[in-house]
Amino acid sequence: MPEILQVALRSGVALVVIAGIAAVRRETGWFFKGTWKAGLVIGLLFGLEYFLVTQGLRFTTASHISIFLYTSPIFAALGLHMRLPEERLDAAQWVGIAVAFLGIVFAFAGRAGGVRIDTGLIGDALGIAAGAAWGLTTIALRLSALSNAPTTITVSYQLAGAFFLLTILSFVLGQVSLTATPILIASMAFQIIMVGLLSFLLWFSLLRRYLASQLGVLSFMTPIFGITFGALILNDPLDGGFIAGAVLVLTGIFLVGGRDLFRKTSAATP
Repeated sequence: MPEILQVALRSGVALVVIAGIAAVRRETGWFFKGTWKAGLVIGLLFGLEYFLVTQGLRFTTASHISIFLYTSPIFAALGLHMRLPEERLDAAQWVGIAVAFLGIVFAFAGRAGGVRIDTGLIGDALGIAAGAAWGLTTIALRLSALSNAPTTITVSYQLAGAFFLLTILSFVLGQVSLTATPILIASMAFQIIMVGLLSFLLWFSLLRRYLASQLGVLSFMTPIFGITFGALILNDPLDGGFIAGAVLVLTGIFLVGGRDLFRKTSAATP
């Protein structure tokens, strides 16, 4: 099954479940409280993010996408720095942004077996663009009425945007063929339950309680798992240039997202 169709289907099924939960909790009134415009924006951004991811995977490896997608805290921190006083970047965070940018340069140069330089760079660029779309989604959420809306409403808007946008694009691009196998069924079940439902609910619940920079610390772990599983399960090639770049990118993300963690640690130290 094409990647874009997988994301569209999992988003559609998850949307039905999340909307049902919102109805049971009597939270659907939020759809009519001036949130639809912001919902449309974050829905389209969310769909765009996953469109870029699915297309990037056609040109580069899952390991590369894992790194570049999770540059999103960098984009979110830069955008929120310009709009919210409590999200102002300090010197260490600016250093982190510079380190992450240097890492991207190294990782772009780190092309290895089986991935041609021309197409591989296209995939990497799409991964970075997906990270930017995710960062813009975070900014749009924080700056809109949805920042106070129930998590179910926020997730519903995003899932609806992904489902409709990606379904349309999958037909436009002719990426609609599938062959049902036990592995595909198991994969879709995992994506719908763990990715499409539980992870989104947890993420946006955290986003309403903590600063976006604090959540960057949590997202720091995901690309590490992505690189590890990509190499172990998919046999993704890992050359020295990419590994060096990945370390720099992760270091930069940690510097940007770890400010509040360091402050809390220092305050707790006698």
